[in-house]
Amino acid sequence: MPRDANPTADFPDPEHAYDEAPLERARAAPASWYVDPRVHAVDRELIGNSWQYACAAAAVAAAGQCAVTEVGGRPIAIVRGEDGTLRAFHNVCRHRGGPLLREACTVPRLQCRYHGWVYALDGRLLGTPQFKGAEGFDRAENGLFPVRVDEWQGLVFVNAAPAELAVASLEQAMQGIAEALLPVRLHRKRFVLREVFPVACNWKTYVDNYMEAYHLPTIHPLYFKTLDFGGYRYQVEERWSIQRAPLGEDAGYYAEMKEQGVEELTEASYVWVWPNLTLNVLPGRVQVNLVRPLGPDRCEVVFDYYYDDPDAMGALVAEDRAVSARIQAEDADICEVVQRNLASGSYRPGRLSPEHEAALHGFHRSLRAAYRDHLGRGDEPNRLRSIR
Repeated sequence: MPRDANPTADFPDPEHAYDEAPLERARAAPASWYVDPRVHAVDRELIGNSWQYACAAAAVAAAGQCAVTEVGGRPIAIVRGEDGTLRAFHNVCRHRGGPLLREACTVPRLQCRYHGWVYALDGRLLGTPQFKGAEGFDRAENGLFPVRVDEWQGLVFVNAAPAELAVASLEQAMQGIAEALLPVRLHRKRFVLREVFPVACNWKTYVDNYMEAYHLPTIHPLYFKTLDFGGYRYQVEERWSIQRAPLGEDAGYYAEMKEQGVEELTEASYVWVWPNLTLNVLPGRVQVNLVRPLGPDRCEVVFDYYYDDPDAMGALVAEDRAVSARIQAEDADICEVVQRNLASGSYRPGRLSPEHEAALHGFHRSLRAAYRDHLGRGDEPNRLRSIR
């Protein structure tokens, strides 16, 4: 078969490309994982088959409320039915691929924006205008294709894996995270706004950067001053990890939170969840980030802000946006340079820091397991599925 007919036919072999050594002897992942279009094709499938954050549960709480998202390149519509059930569908009309929704809205039914086919909120096909003479056409067989959807801690997640593929539940995928973050209670926080940042790097380059604090003194010197870096620590689990950063005396606006009696005050927590979700848990708020792959050397970071009391924290919201914009610009700059260097042919995987790159090492091991599963050489059956 010609290579072009199967873009993953010569997928880089993880057995030789990445030596899965203990952290004390480990090296970083190979450049091919970040620059090869064939790896990108597998990454899109991997992400499409995993639980992906979509929106706040409050955005689809009432009957007829709808939201839209994209998972591994697949457009998804999320809908609260008249019966109160939350459902998700491929946002693609069964006629000729037109869109049902283009933005969040509240509607009594779903209607294709191309030729007007009409669907109930539960996905049933109700109407096909000007469609007489179509022999053997059965509306009952032409409803929308469903997608798995569930809620966790006030957040909505979807999983676009094929129906025949067994996947872990959202509860299993997030097991232990909420407990590890106590006394923080994520479900009490309210959505305020969304920002999206494009970055000219592979999505894994961006996630790698998130997974360690090794770069904080050089890349984020202002933010570094707000932390007690000597107390920085990591918790690495199978599907997730947490970086905990005690807040230093120069935390600036964090002092304002003391006066307001915010319960989760003493440290910031930075949570990564397999494969591309991060949660920045700060006093009185959480910033939910989703890193979406757009190409081998492009991604975008969806940045949603949640607060305990948005009405009383207006000044803090504005300051958070300014701080986030600066940090994001700093991260984007270094990640884009690293991406170019990975593609240059000059890079060979370097050794990891046992002190600061344990979470990064765990991420790379999970990726290797996913790629082994893609090649049909998993250490055990359905290994990838077990970590979705």
